[in-house]
Amino acid sequence: MNPVLSLTDVRFAWPEGPQLINIAALELTAGDHLFIQGPSGSGKSTLLNLLGGFLAGYQGQIQVAGQVMAELSRRQLDQLRADRLGILFQQFNLLPYLDLIENVSLPCRFSKARSENAKARSGSLHQEAERLLQRLGLDVLALGKRPITQLSIGQQQRVAAARALIGSPSLIIADEPTSALDSHHRDLFIELLLEESAQCGSSLVLVSHDPALASFFSHHLSLEAQP
Repeated sequence: MNPVLSLTDVRFAWPEGPQLINIAALELTAGDHLFIQGPSGSGKSTLLNLLGGFLAGYQGQIQVAGQVMAELSRRQLDQLRADRLGILFQQFNLLPYLDLIENVSLPCRFSKARSENAKARSGSLHQEAERLLQRLGLDVLALGKRPITQLSIGQQQRVAAARALIGSPSLIIADEPTSALDSHHRDLFIELLLEESAQCGSSLVLVSHDPALASFFSHHLSLEAQP
């Protein structure tokens, strides 16, 4: 099986700084899930930015869905992200002028592949967005007309997760996705995220400072704080 994500001799350092990332080899196939942990300053978010193609200047090779990231033009990289990556940002990046369903469906506006995947799953984008929101514990009927900005932080976090999942992207990248949840809802959220990504055949890379999440994951990577 071809890897969804492959890193070979990847090293990165900020200008005038120590080496922050040093990964000799890392590979995930469809359905694999990787937990990345480490203290503040260890490079967790930097690594996610490298995987998402938001950060250049590294040594080595990063491949996503069989494509070498450094060989892609800016336009090709944008299309790869649209088609193949579901990204759950730490700040959510929900759009206040879009409603609940429109926020979740947004990636499908930029990716025909993800739009077709979503429609094949539930019949329409609207129905697939509703299904994901309900799976993540949100009452669409109660919340559907409420502005995104009036949702709680925990609710916004789950909307962002549904947006990352829609359309069965090859790789889901999640940066501290449980930071606003208590332990009960954290565990439930992770279980649902893993279950949904497995059903979609998506690989999951999740960063967290919370070591309690490690037991949910089949692959682990620990980063160390730099002096």
